[in-house]
Amino acid sequence: MYDLTGFQRDLMYVIAGREEPHGLAIKEELEDYYEKEIHHGRLYPNLDTLVEKGLVEKGQLDRRTNYYTLTRRGRREIEARRGWEAEYVDVE
Repeated sequence: MYDLTGFQRDLMYVIAGREEPHGLAIKEELEDYYEKEIHHGRLYPNLDTLVEKGLVEKGQLDRRTNYYTLTRRGRREIEARRGWEAEYVDVE
């Protein structure tokens, strides 16, 4: 996960927190978090990168709508990242 951008990590966290979210649902979650518009030209290429890296799987709901899920590797990467963060940040 060290080679991902912060935006890509945020995409993974949103995908992990939802059951098979589609692109627009992910976009809306991130817009709420970032408090600004996320353009399709930023969202979908980054999702495709995560798919190419084997961290996210893309499925098809219908002809126009894809959904995203984390792969086992993606879940392991998030767990490892959270463990690494816990070494430095105490949130109690």
